[in-house]
Amino acid sequence: MTLEALLAFLHISAVLAIVVFLTSETAICRPEWLNPTVVERLVIVDRIYGIAALAVLATGLARIFLGMKGAGWYGSNWLLWSKVGLFAIVGLMSIRPTLRFLAWRKALRADGSLPSAEEVRTVRRWVMWQAHIVPLIPLPAVFLARGWGQLG
Repeated sequence: MTLEALLAFLHISAVLAIVVFLTSETAICRPEWLNPTVVERLVIVDRIYGIAALAVLATGLARIFLGMKGAGWYGSNWLLWSKVGLFAIVGLMSIRPTLRFLAWRKALRADGSLPSAEEVRTVRRWVMWQAHIVPLIPLPAVFLARGWGQLG
C-alpha cells in the first residue's frame, strides 16, 4: 500500500510539473514580451516541460507495472487508453513549438534576430491548444481510479 501511495504521489507531482511549465510557456510566449532573454528562457522552460512529460510517462508506467491493480487490469481499460491518447496528442503538438523555440535561439545566437510577431502568435496558439487539452487528461483518470472502464 505504501508503494501504491508513493507511485500516485510521484505521478501527480509530475503532472503538476507539466501544468506549471506549460503555463510558464504560455505566459512568456507573447510577441509583446519577446526579447533575447525570453527566447533563451523559452528553450529552458520547454526542456523542463519535456522532462516533466517523461516523468509523467515513467511514473505512469511504474503505476501500471508496480501498482496493486497490475498491467492486466490497466491494459484492458479503455479509460487508460483515452488518457494515453490525449497525452500522445499533447506530446505530438509540443514538437512544433519545441522546434520553433530552438530555431529562434539559433537565429538569435547567429545574428541577433527575433521571430516575427505573427510567428510568435502562431507558436503560442500551439502551446495554448496543449494547455486546453492537458486539463482533460485527469477526467478519465478519476473514473479509472474508481474502477470504471473495464472492457468485456
